Amino acid sequence: MMPSAHRRCAFVPLVTAGLWALLMAVALTVRPLLPVDETRYLAVAWEMWQRGDFLVPYLNGEPYSHKPPLLFWAMHAGWAAFGVNDWWPRLVAPLFGLAALFLTGRLARLLWPDLSAAAGTAPFIALGAVFWTIFTTVTFFDMLHVVFTLGGMIGLVTAARGRLAAGFVMLGLSIGLGVLAKGPAILVHLLPAALAAPLWAPALGAAPRWRAWYGRLAGAVVLGAVIGLAWALPAAEAGGAEYRNAILWGQSAGRMVDSFAHGRPFWWFAAILPAMALPWTIWPAAWRALRRQWGAMKADGGTRLCFVWFAAAFVAFSAISGKQPHYLLPEFPALALILARALAGAVAAEGDGFWRPVDRWIPAALFLVLAGGMAGALHFDIKPTWATSVGDAQLWPLAGMMVVAAAYLCLNGAAAVRAAAVAGLSVLMIVAVHLTLRPLMAESHDFRPFARALKGFEDQGFAFVTFGKYRGEFHFLGRLTRPVGVVDGPAALEVWLKSHPKAMIIAPFRDMPAGPAPDAVTQFRSRQIGVWRSDLYPPRRDRLARPN
Repeated sequence: MMPSAHRRCAFVPLVTAGLWALLMAVALTVRPLLPVDETRYLAVAWEMWQRGDFLVPYLNGEPYSHKPPLLFWAMHAGWAAFGVNDWWPRLVAPLFGLAALFLTGRLARLLWPDLSAAAGTAPFIALGAVFWTIFTTVTFFDMLHVVFTLGGMIGLVTAARGRLAAGFVMLGLSIGLGVLAKGPAILVHLLPAALAAPLWAPALGAAPRWRAWYGRLAGAVVLGAVIGLAWALPAAEAGGAEYRNAILWGQSAGRMVDSFAHGRPFWWFAAILPAMALPWTIWPAAWRALRRQWGAMKADGGTRLCFVWFAAAFVAFSAISGKQPHYLLPEFPALALILARALAGAVAAEGDGFWRPVDRWIPAALFLVLAGGMAGALHFDIKPTWATSVGDAQLWPLAGMMVVAAAYLCLNGAAAVRAAAVAGLSVLMIVAVHLTLRPLMAESHDFRPFARALKGFEDQGFAFVTFGKYRGEFHFLGRLTRPVGVVDGPAALEVWLKSHPKAMIIAPFRDMPAGPAPDAVTQFRSRQIGVWRSDLYPPRRDRLARPN
């Protein structure tokens, strides 16, 4: 291999890892754990760790049936190696996101071995989609599903190219780990492409025997089920009847049925997907490449596979009323691969003549408008709904982002370089947003001081009680070791306090109630949360002081 080829091979992983590292360094140091989701998931991992129970997830003393345990196990592995800390569990899901970028490149090489530019471009297209850029920094389960979806697709392509046993073992492992990561939804991402193999496998130049294909596919599904049930059955037995019903029924068919009772219209994903995929949806080079290459791509097995992969999941999730944007994250690599294939083919056919000045102007204009619009909104005190003030917001990161976007106008280079540059703009935009909103996030989302105050009271022997719901917001951050009581109202509170005479009441409020001030207070969005000793809680004191 020539030195220039070595440099091309090193360029993609080094730049990908560098952009990811910059993004995560800023996210970890600037943004607190986000209530209620991130704080809840770390609370579950902490409670499992504290109890020494790695079979059944727990939240606030009760079995937590909403998610399987793989993400929590990965957090425990880091704590076993490094001790209990805040940074490792926040890196787990993003590390899966980084692995997904590398696997996207690997899948591109398998699909189009003669178009090396596709493998170099695809990871940057995935990373550069603004929704992916944002989501890769947060602690959710979806990036795990992205990795296992890609692993399953690599297994299918491996099987289609003749290595049936190895490919379907890979698929079975991906299904099983996907079930442990986020449940049976992994089948929505993988099974349609496997069943539709006659549409794409022959176009890859492969000719599998279909009886053997579908027999091995059934075996892969069984292998995945065995892996999932190896955890689910013992956990169901250990967690009790309610937990057993939840994980064996409620997390699959039951949740699918219930989802039709609420949610969003069928067309909702189609409406938001263009925004989720920015800046690629407005990049002229993307549409020009697709238009010029579509004739060749229609007969391309890799394109067909990616289209089936994306379209089947898109229709399935659109048909379910309960929708969240991150449900489609495992399909983003399919879109990235299709666009990378189009760009690689167009540049191979036309050379540098493919590119136009507008290919630089449009992304630069987008990020200039985004950064300038946000800076202008903050300057004129147009604030997010969760912020009480924007006076401390820092505008210099947005100004720096505008300078970088303007400098991008001077860029030229190959497809991978141009895609990397646009991905870099997306990363720098999210970095700038983090830095700009840091004071606001610290004011309205950082529960660390309050949680540590609760830990001090717990160490003094106080129990805690709150109203309505408690989602573990303070448990990990305060390293609390006992459940927080939850009551529905004043009468239930009095009953609870009879069995917990030394207690403190955690309660939200918008305006500070008259009477004793709380022993500690924090803010969440536009409201405040305080904690009082039970005999000093103002509403209770007023009620107890009234004559019978």
